Amino acid sequence: MKINEIIVVEGKDDTTRLKLAVECDTIETNGSAINQDTLEVIRHAQEVRGVIVLTDPDYPGEKIRKTIEQHVPGVKHAFIDAQIAVNKKGKIGIEHAPIAAIQEALTHVSSPFEHDSETVSKNLLIDLELIVGPRAKQNRKRLCQKLKIGYCNGKQLFHRLNAFGITESDVIDAMKEEK
Repeated sequence: MKINEIIVVEGKDDTTRLKLAVECDTIETNGSAINQDTLEVIRHAQEVRGVIVLTDPDYPGEKIRKTIEQHVPGVKHAFIDAQIAVNKKGKIGIEHAPIAAIQEALTHVSSPFEHDSETVSKNLLIDLELIVGPRAKQNRKRLCQKLKIGYCNGKQLFHRLNAFGITESDVIDAMKEEK
């Protein structure tokens, strides 16, 4: 499987693991200490070939993802669940993900798009017990896995669903399938 876009990862071990899964080029952020020079390289890559961000499914990985998204509009995103990308010692990272999970993530790439209004309302998320209630975290986790958008808290879920143009009917359908 060949990926035309350049994939942004956190480090060398991630690059090594990706190259076992797919034929690709990568840019390494060297962890959460992403600097202006690296952002410029990513910006240039986005202009020339496009960029897919595939960071670790943890807080630092999410922070890197947000930094890139703020400085380089239009990047695509691929997500791997934290449960899958964990080693025997409990360390989470793309370098620990199974090859098949990496390939699967790269076949379900999400692109944010510009729009004037919300595609999903907070009221729907409340009604479906995704942002309020004792089962909200569990419900969000299942929904995020189904939609392949990476786990997020309630506020992030609202933003991510709308940023990726996921509709209310998409959310309702995904929740029905989970029951």
